[in-house]
Amino acid sequence: MENVNDYKEISEIIKEKGGDAFKLCYQCGKCDVVCPWNKVRNFSMRKIVREANFGMTEIEGEDIWRCTTCGKCQKACPRNVKQVESGIAMRRIATEYGLYPPSVNPIRAIRSGLVADGNPFSEDRAKRADWAEGLSVKPFEEKMEILYFSGCFLSFDPRLKKVAKATVNILNKAGVNFGILGSKENCCGESIRKAGDEDLYRQLAKENIKTFIDNGVKRILVSSPHCYHTFKNEYPDFMVKFEIVHMAQYVFELINSGRLVLDKEYKKKVTYHDPCYLGRHNGVYDEPRNVLKKIAGLELSEMAESREESLCCGGGGGRIWMDTPKGERFSDIRLDQASDVGAEVLATACPYCIANFEDSLLSHKDRDKIVIRDITEIIQEAIM
Repeated sequence: MENVNDYKEISEIIKEKGGDAFKLCYQCGKCDVVCPWNKVRNFSMRKIVREANFGMTEIEGEDIWRCTTCGKCQKACPRNVKQVESGIAMRRIATEYGLYPPSVNPIRAIRSGLVADGNPFSEDRAKRADWAEGLSVKPFEEKMEILYFSGCFLSFDPRLKKVAKATVNILNKAGVNFGILGSKENCCGESIRKAGDEDLYRQLAKENIKTFIDNGVKRILVSSPHCYHTFKNEYPDFMVKFEIVHMAQYVFELINSGRLVLDKEYKKKVTYHDPCYLGRHNGVYDEPRNVLKKIAGLELSEMAESREESLCCGGGGGRIWMDTPKGERFSDIRLDQASDVGAEVLATACPYCIANFEDSLLSHKDRDKIVIRDITEIIQEAIM
């Protein structure tokens, strides 16, 4: 990588990009033990960190793009090496120099859609609120209780639009005074940031922040853990702070306050998958389970690798946009684990997880015995 080395050592560039903690690594290997990649192929985060520490000279390969930023390695690390930050720092360098391997090429198209239309699907921005047609959803006004930020997947993906509609039905049933921003929404920017494009993330974030402030937004409800994490933990870097609540938390709040009554039975065996960015990154484990336990007839079972040890679906870190060949998909393993506990429903609370699980289900041996549901879709059946 001659262009970089003409200016300074690669390790110094990684440090500048936010990956300084890599120098703390003493090569214990605990990150490799817990990394989900090693369930499907050989992969070493330890090797990447070691190469960075010694002035790695090649970043054109696939490995720095494999990390899903699930956070398992950082939980296991005794030295707080912050492997995720180091990996993202390397991606920022690769992005600046246009060094994308073939599997990462889709990021170029994603970036174009975000720049032009504020969403990764390159869909017309004006159609961002089309999912809400016929649902009596109002534009957000400052006097409202909460802004519902549906996010990109729930606005444009046909499968995930059902989750947005279920969310609206729940909010209406509970009498919540809420609104949406529709075409004023931008992508939160989380995935493109984790894929290495810091500049585009900052552009999207600043536009969203201005929109929130201009519209008097104080409390924001989200369906995506990735929006939740970014709004809650990363947007404050711009010297702003909004109250952020995930739908799994908000439903629990509505039930406990008596505003939402679950008066229908749901006689199915359910297992719950903890999304990485809701669970491991933000500690939200109990609320989704407590909500499911309140539904009459529902039998809740835990899979292997649950809660803090939850297995990543494979969609984080921008990998939701990258090609992952059959045989290397974590979501295939997760469906096996759901089948192992006899689940009829694999429930979760993340659009990336749903997209990956639905894809894996198409070729799974138990595809006729199990369905994928967002927690809001289950709640909708318990109230309507």
